Amino acid sequence: MKLNYKRIICVGFAFFLISAFWQAYDKTIPLILKHRFNMGETLSGLVMALDNVLAVFMLPLFGSISDKTKSKLGKRTVFILLGTICAVIAFIFLPLIGNVWLFVAILLITLLSMATFRSPAVALMPDVTCKPLRSKANAIINLVGTVGGLLVLGLGMVVKVGKDTMYNLMPYYLAVCGIILLGLIIFLLTVKEKKWAEQMLVDTEKYFPEENKAEVVENNKKLSKLELKSLLLILGSVFLWFMGYNAITSKYSLYADSVLQQSYDLTLLIAQGAAIISYLPVGIIATKIGRKKTILAGVIMLATAFFFAIFISADSSPILMYVLFALAGVAWATINVNSFPMVVELAKGGDIGKYTGWYYTASMSAQVLTPVLSGAIMDLVGNMLPLFPYAFICVALAFVTMFFVKHGDSKPVKNNSVLENFDVDN
Repeated sequence: MKLNYKRIICVGFAFFLISAFWQAYDKTIPLILKHRFNMGETLSGLVMALDNVLAVFMLPLFGSISDKTKSKLGKRTVFILLGTICAVIAFIFLPLIGNVWLFVAILLITLLSMATFRSPAVALMPDVTCKPLRSKANAIINLVGTVGGLLVLGLGMVVKVGKDTMYNLMPYYLAVCGIILLGLIIFLLTVKEKKWAEQMLVDTEKYFPEENKAEVVENNKKLSKLELKSLLLILGSVFLWFMGYNAITSKYSLYADSVLQQSYDLTLLIAQGAAIISYLPVGIIATKIGRKKTILAGVIMLATAFFFAIFISADSSPILMYVLFALAGVAWATINVNSFPMVVELAKGGDIGKYTGWYYTASMSAQVLTPVLSGAIMDLVGNMLPLFPYAFICVALAFVTMFFVKHGDSKPVKNNSVLENFDVDN
C-alpha cells in the first residue's frame, strides 16, 4: 500500500489557506495595533494572544462537533467552507476600521471564524489516510501549508507592508483574501471527502487487516489505562517541546539584539528552510523505523541545538548560530510531522476531530504560557541569558515524557521499491 500523494496534496489546500491567513495576520495586525492605534506592547501582546487563548477552548470543541456532523459535503468540509467564508468577510473589513474597539471586535469575529474549522481541516488528513501512512501524509499537508504562507510572505515583500502603509492596506488584504479563496476553491473542486473516507476504510481492510480488526474492537470500548497514559504522555511532550521552541521564536529577536548584537532574520529563515526541506524525508523515515524513534531523534537534535546555543556570544561566528538553527529546523520538522499522527492513532474512527483538538490544546496552551513564563524568568534574573537554558530544559523534559510512551506508534510499512514512495496514483 502506497500513499496517494495527489489526494493528500488536495487535502493540504485546507492547510494552505489557513497558513496564508496566519502569515498575513502575524505580518499586519501587530503593526496596525502599534502604528494606527498607538497601543503599548503589553496591550498589543494581549490582543495578539487572543488567537491562542481561543484555540485552547474552541479547537477541541469544534473538532468534536465535526466528528458528529453529517452533511452532503462530509463532516469536515462543511466547516472549512463556512468558516473560511466568514473569516474572509470579517478580515476584509479590518483595514477600513479606524475605531480601536470596533477593530478588536471584528478581529475577534475573524479569529472565532478561523477557530471553527482549524481542527476539522487538520482532522481530514487522518480521515482519508490509513494509519501507517499518516506521518508521510502529515509531511505533505505541512508542505502545502508552507506554500500558502510563503505566497503571502512574498506578497508582503512586493506590496512593501510596513508602518508607512498602515492606512493603505486594502490592496494587500484583497490579494491575501484572493489567495485564501483560491485555496478554498481548489480544495472544494478536488477533495471528495465522503468518497475518500470510505475508500480509506476499504484500503485499511485490504492492506492493513490487523489495523482494521483493532479498529473494530476499539470502536466498542474506551481507551485502556495504559493507552490513556500514553495519550497524556504524548500531549505532555507536545506541551513541553512547544514551551521550549516557542520561547525561542517569540524572544529570539530581542535576544539577538541584546546578547548577540546582530540581526535575527537570517537565522530564523534558515530554521524554516531546513524544516521545509526535511518534511517529506522525515515522514518517509518514520514509516520505516516508527514514529516514536523518529520523534525521540528529533527531540535529541532540538535539545542539542538549544544546549550549544547557550554558549554562543556576540564574539562567536554567526555561522555557528546558522548551523544550530538549521539543526533546530530539521528537528522541529521531525517532531511535528510525527507527533500529530501519534495522537490520532489512539483515536477511534469517530473521534479524530476531538483528538485533533486535544493536540492543539496542548500546543496552544504552551504558546500562551511560555512567552509569559520565560519573560518572567528573564526579568527575575535581569537579563536574557536564561532563554536557551530554559528552552533546553523544556525540550529535555519532553524527551523523558516521550520515552515512556507505549502506544500511538505504527508498524513500519514495507514498500516494494524506493520509487513507490513517490507514486501518485488517483
